[in-house]
Amino acid sequence: MYNKNESCVNMKLEVLLSVVNLSKEKLDKMKIINDCIVINQCNKIKHEKYKNFNIYSYRELGTSNSRNRAIEKATGDILLFCDDDIIYNDKYEEIIVSTFKKYSEYDVIFFNLYSPNRQLKVNKRNRKVRFYNYFRYGTPMMAIKKESLDKANVRFNNMFGPNAKYNFGEDTLFIHDLKKKGLKLFCVTDYIGTCLNENSFWFNNYDETYFFSKGALFCAISKHFRYLLFFQYLLRYYKHTKNIGIIKAFNCMIMGSKSYLKDVNFKI
Repeated sequence: MYNKNESCVNMKLEVLLSVVNLSKEKLDKMKIINDCIVINQCNKIKHEKYKNFNIYSYRELGTSNSRNRAIEKATGDILLFCDDDIIYNDKYEEIIVSTFKKYSEYDVIFFNLYSPNRQLKVNKRNRKVRFYNYFRYGTPMMAIKKESLDKANVRFNNMFGPNAKYNFGEDTLFIHDLKKKGLKLFCVTDYIGTCLNENSFWFNNYDETYFFSKGALFCAISKHFRYLLFFQYLLRYYKHTKNIGIIKAFNCMIMGSKSYLKDVNFKI
């Protein structure tokens, strides 16, 4: 099904990987066979080559920062975002390139990942990704045409994500901005690898910090409709509020939105 014809061969896939304190042994286990830009968040500044990995080390933290650095250094036609807990299958490159050839009108395509340790959303049919369902996707499932990304001039918001002011939401906001800029998004049922989900850098519980960051995220998505987003979330996922109560959760979301609008910190 995934035969590499001449058109596919001429499309270069490049993996963009963000890590903290790089382990080369882990790189080998990920089964990345094509060129890969690695942004290593650590205590040194260094550039080195290791096999097919181009490794850039920086004295800084923040997933959004490192992904933006990887984008700026990328040269591939198709960019595949990656976390270090993913192991790719043998045909991932063929699947991705062939899919972009088949659905050439789309700028972004989301693929499936097996997840033994958590339940990731699964694409059960090939279809367009629209504003009402893009929340379900994360960047490790995503490949994007570099030309489209550069034309849209969209980057990750460094206020969101692990080791940032708001400790999650960078993927959702990035995808939202791509959609807002008019890029065409699509999802397919093909699996490209397994997500082990060995660690979660940001999620501890549905606590005050969680709802604070959620409020900031909804405000970043739409400051005019942020309260509507608050209400729909609390109604759909009211079970998430059982630890702190729905009123406190709502108040934390309000504080998060005010923090984002005024760029200030509030004591939760």
